[in-house]
Amino acid sequence: METEFIPLNDCVNYLFTYTQKAVHRYFAEKLSVCDVTPVQYAVLACLWDKDCLLPSQIAQCLHSDASNITGLLDRMESKDLVKRVPNPEDRRALHITLTPRGRALREPLLTQVSAAHHEVLAILTEEEQAMILPTLAKLLNALSNQSE
Repeated sequence: METEFIPLNDCVNYLFTYTQKAVHRYFAEKLSVCDVTPVQYAVLACLWDKDCLLPSQIAQCLHSDASNITGLLDRMESKDLVKRVPNPEDRRALHITLTPRGRALREPLLTQVSAAHHEVLAILTEEEQAMILPTLAKLLNALSNQSE
């Protein structure tokens, strides 16, 4: 039996990778007016939901490795978006909290993210819009559970 050749433009990995990159660039451009990257926005969103998190909790919120979070938090701290504060229960651990600037960016960032979200989805028909997010979530959940 001959192995099937899947052209790049029909390969799910290729299409997801380059679609994600294009969407990421689009969001990065929108968020740049606030001097925040998409991943920095994601950290802020985690903290707006529940201020005062451990770096490992932020990593879990972002479905990321804790090792990737340290440099990200360093950059965010240098932008005065977050600060590290001692954990009263464990002197070795630090909590991450929002700075006043990080809190103040909530509304401007939510405005930019909402606009970008709707602009990207507007490329699709209403039927496609109704299907895409649940379909992506289904794939993410199935493949995440498979790799654990």
